[in-house]
Amino acid sequence: MLLHTLAVTATRLARRDDGDDWHGDENRDCVHQTPGPNGHVDISACNAYYNYDPQFAPAVAVAVIFGILTGAHIFEAIVFKKRYAWVLIMGGLWETLAFIIHSVGSRDQQQIGYATAWQILFLLAPLWINAFVYMTFARMVLYWHPEGKVAGFRAAVIARWFVLADIVSFIVQGAGGIMASPDAGATIIRTGLNIYLGGMALQQVFIVLFLGLMVAFQRRCARDDRFDGKPNWRPLLYGLYGVLLCITVRIIFRIAEFAGGITPDNPVPFHEEYSYALDCFPMMVALLILAVLHPGRYLIGPESEFPRLSRKEKKALKEEKKAQKQEKKEAKKRAKAEQKAERSGSEDADYHA
Repeated sequence: MLLHTLAVTATRLARRDDGDDWHGDENRDCVHQTPGPNGHVDISACNAYYNYDPQFAPAVAVAVIFGILTGAHIFEAIVFKKRYAWVLIMGGLWETLAFIIHSVGSRDQQQIGYATAWQILFLLAPLWINAFVYMTFARMVLYWHPEGKVAGFRAAVIARWFVLADIVSFIVQGAGGIMASPDAGATIIRTGLNIYLGGMALQQVFIVLFLGLMVAFQRRCARDDRFDGKPNWRPLLYGLYGVLLCITVRIIFRIAEFAGGITPDNPVPFHEEYSYALDCFPMMVALLILAVLHPGRYLIGPESEFPRLSRKEKKALKEEKKAQKQEKKEAKKRAKAEQKAERSGSEDADYHA
C-alpha cells in the first residue's frame, strides 16, 4: 500500500498536473495520442508521463558520473572503515539507479513504471546526503568540541533529532503529493502541491537551524584551537557548508519549479535542462566534495565514533537504569515516610505540652 502511494505521488509530481492552470476543467479534458518515436506524445495528452521529451544521452552520462562517485564512496568507506557512510552510499546509488531508469524510460516513454521509479528515486536521493551531513557533524562535535556538545545539545542528540527532522520534511512532502492523486480535482491538486512546497521549505528551515549549530561549533573550536594530535577540523566543516549549499540550491530550484505555477508562462517544469543544471549538478558537486573531503580523512580512531554496545552490554545498561529508577522511587518513599513520622511526632509533642 505504501509503495503504491509513493508511486501515485511520484507520478503525479512527474506529470506536474495541477488540473486547471493549463488543462482546463477539473476532469482534465484530454485525449490519448498515438505515441511517436520512443513513445513520445504531446504533454497535453492523457498518456503523457513527462513534461518534456526526455533525452537518452544526458541520462546515461549522468548515471555514469553518479556511478563513479558512488564507487569512490564505497571504496573510501571500506578504506577508512566508516560504517555510517552507507547512508551516503545509498544516496549515490539512488541517484545512479534513477538515471539508469530514466535513460531506459527515455526510449520507452509509455511505460509509467519507468517514470514513476525515476521520480521516486530522484526526489528522495538527496535526503540521504542531507542525513549524512547531520550524522557527520554530530561526530565532529563528539571528536573535536571541548565539551562534546553545542548550544547545550550533545552530539548523539544532534544526530538523532536532525535525522528525524529530515524524515518529517519527507512526510510533509509525501502528504502533499498524495493529495495530488490522479482522481483528485483541481483544487485538491493545487492544495497538495502547496503542501509539497511547504515540505521543501520545512527542510530548508531545518538546514538553517543546523547551520546555526555549525557556526556555534566553529566559533567555540576556534577559541580553543588545540588539536591534541587530531587533524584540523576546518576542511571538513567547510566541506559540509558546501554540501548544504548544494542542497539549498536544489531546494530553491524545486520551490521555484512549483511556486511559479504549472503554466506555459513558467518554463521551468517543461525543460529538462533546468533539472540537470539545478538538481543533478548540485548533487554531483555534493558527492564530489564529500569524496575529496571524506570524513574518514579527519575523523580518525574510536574517539570519532559513537560507542557501539553489544546486546549483552545494552541489556546490562538497561537493567542498571531500571535499578537506579527503582532506587530513586524507594528513596522518595522513605523520605515521605520520614516526613510523615516527623509530623506525627511533632503533633504528639504539642498535644502533651
